[in-house]
Amino acid sequence: MPPLTHFKITCRNLPHWHSPGATYFLTWRVLGGRSLEPEDRTIALNAVRHWDERKWFVYAAVVMPDHAHALVRPLPLDPTDPTAHAFHDLSNLNQSVKGYSSYRINRRRGWRGTLWQDEGYDHIIRDDREFEETWGYITYNPVKAGLVERPEQYLWLYQAGRAD
Repeated sequence: MPPLTHFKITCRNLPHWHSPGATYFLTWRVLGGRSLEPEDRTIALNAVRHWDERKWFVYAAVVMPDHAHALVRPLPLDPTDPTAHAFHDLSNLNQSVKGYSSYRINRRRGWRGTLWQDEGYDHIIRDDREFEETWGYITYNPVKAGLVERPEQYLWLYQAGRAD
């Protein structure tokens, strides 16, 4: 897929709005009935972080037993150009994360077929308030699910400093 140079809308079951330079809240769900073991969650979190600061900036990410969330911003193809208009394509980055983690987890577990639901959720973050709320939602997801008492106890939570 070519780089993203202008706003575009695609639609399958859900609408997907893509805008150059936008920050996104992403969610991927594991297909029916499967649960990610600790080692699987490590693989998935490493896949999210693989392109961090190279193709996208990962502000925060969490991998839960049955889903994952990330707060990310695709980066310009040429990071040295302050007026860049071409950005890494979010769809390609999603496919990379889901494809690689699915391959590794399926191989480790002896599973076949698709691990993640085909279509994930993506939402453009519109302002600072929404950014902070989304970061908090991701951070406290393991606490809300009863997996830990404090976010920093959850091994599959990543939080970066500010990129801007």
